[in-house]
Amino acid sequence: MISLAHAQAAGGASPGFEQFLPLIIIFVLFWFMLIRPQMKRAKEQKKMLSELAKGDEVVTASGQAGKIVKIGEQFVSLEIAEGVITHVQKQAIQTLLPKGTIKGL
Repeated sequence: MISLAHAQAAGGASPGFEQFLPLIIIFVLFWFMLIRPQMKRAKEQKKMLSELAKGDEVVTASGQAGKIVKIGEQFVSLEIAEGVITHVQKQAIQTLLPKGTIKGL
């Protein structure tokens, strides 16, 4: 019995792959559930902004719905009511509406 009580020799335990596996799994989950969809939405938003044209009906991030009257490099002129034109940044445009949507509001 006394021979069993001796302490084991200290081995050089280096961190193995098994210890990093939970971190790897968490990173993969974050990539597929958070980062990848956000990158996809950003790419679609950028494409939509580059394809804007005069006469398109849009909604801004602040909730204004309007028809594009003039497009500049950084700013867009929106007609939000008859004779009322506002200027907003291109990046503030959030949604492109189907034609005729504003008349139905």
